Amino acid sequence: MTIRKHVKLGLSALALSMSLNAAAAEDPIKVGILHSLSGTMAISETVLKDTVEMLIAKQNAEGGVLGRELEAVVVDPASNWPLFAEKARELLAQEKVDVIFGNWTSVSRKSVLPVVEELNGLLFYPVQYEGEESSENVFYTGAAPNQQAIPAVDYLMNNIGVERWVLAGTDYVYPRTTNKILETYLMDQGVAKEDIMINYTPFGHSDWQNIVSDIKRFGSAGKKTAVVSTINGDANVPFYRELGNQGISASDIPVVAFSVGEQELSGIDTGPLVGHLAAWNYFMSVDSDANYDFIDQWIEHTGNEEAVTNDPMEAHYIGFNMYIEAVKKAGTTDVDAVKDAIIGVSVPNLTGGYATMMPNHHITKPVLIGEIQDNGQFSVVWETPSTVAGDAWSDFLPGSRDLIADWRKPMFCGSFNTATGKCGASAGEMAAEEAE
Repeated sequence: MTIRKHVKLGLSALALSMSLNAAAAEDPIKVGILHSLSGTMAISETVLKDTVEMLIAKQNAEGGVLGRELEAVVVDPASNWPLFAEKARELLAQEKVDVIFGNWTSVSRKSVLPVVEELNGLLFYPVQYEGEESSENVFYTGAAPNQQAIPAVDYLMNNIGVERWVLAGTDYVYPRTTNKILETYLMDQGVAKEDIMINYTPFGHSDWQNIVSDIKRFGSAGKKTAVVSTINGDANVPFYRELGNQGISASDIPVVAFSVGEQELSGIDTGPLVGHLAAWNYFMSVDSDANYDFIDQWIEHTGNEEAVTNDPMEAHYIGFNMYIEAVKKAGTTDVDAVKDAIIGVSVPNLTGGYATMMPNHHITKPVLIGEIQDNGQFSVVWETPSTVAGDAWSDFLPGSRDLIADWRKPMFCGSFNTATGKCGASAGEMAAEEAE
């Protein structure tokens, strides 16, 4: 072959490579949105879909990332837990999304886990949860129990003097595991077993008369009583309504909720609920420039002057911006490169500080206790002096207290047992075992 032919072939290969690179640069970054737009969880999840779409539009207005626009790919898993797994597979295998933002309930997340691990996807999960998990493929931007449940119980015990405890939750993995942690924690603090009442109800539960009567009776034993609520979805509306119907005020038996925020309160008369509490890591009423800017963007996006913001929306705000920064840092949307790049990334939160992605794929967050006001907003009555790093594994469960997660090499493990020096099963394998 002549030198001229070698040069010609070399130039052709270079041109083809440049053409492919240019085409890749022009392809949009596909962002999967996996939130229920129908069914019992739509009351909470629909606004999270809208939030991600707003963040995508804002990023595109700023020029996208790496010279590429972002494109939303929306599916509706319809509050159907097995359907979440099917829709996640559709997003990753058919739509070829680069990242997924989604889920609310832990049962839906555990349904999706084996899929994102099998197909090496990226999932940003924005809701408080029970912990006991750390996946290579999931970034947990909501609160772990040490960033919500434990501080809330400490507040009730130390600031309000609560001695009797009602742990009321929806019947699935998040409330059951969280309440197992809380029961152990309370008993470690000297609370007698007979001073703890535990109750579970199905998703969408609507007849609360007998249960609220039981709570009222339990709280009449002469000891200060509180309800710690892990009730999820639209069941909260009739629960709070029945509290009002039976005349249970916050001064009688305060309720601290982990899954009730501004969005859920926007559908009910909050007058009888004034003084009840919620524990989150963000409230719409927070006084910060970043929060005011976010609220303005949200109102403009929705076209609704009465639109409210809430904690899981802030978690998506943090997670989305962390993803963008990790893609910039990696110089690519390649999943493995992004996973490596995102650990240690810090971005602003909406409370005036910063959130950092830790090696266990959980983030740092402030903890806030808010009191319900008659306008459906929360007044912050207590907060941690600084941010708290999320624990993947609880110190209050026997099988977990020796476990840590660190996705940096050489450990690269989500369940490393410090007692045995060995790495356990993956989060997806654990989820599959629980499902069986």
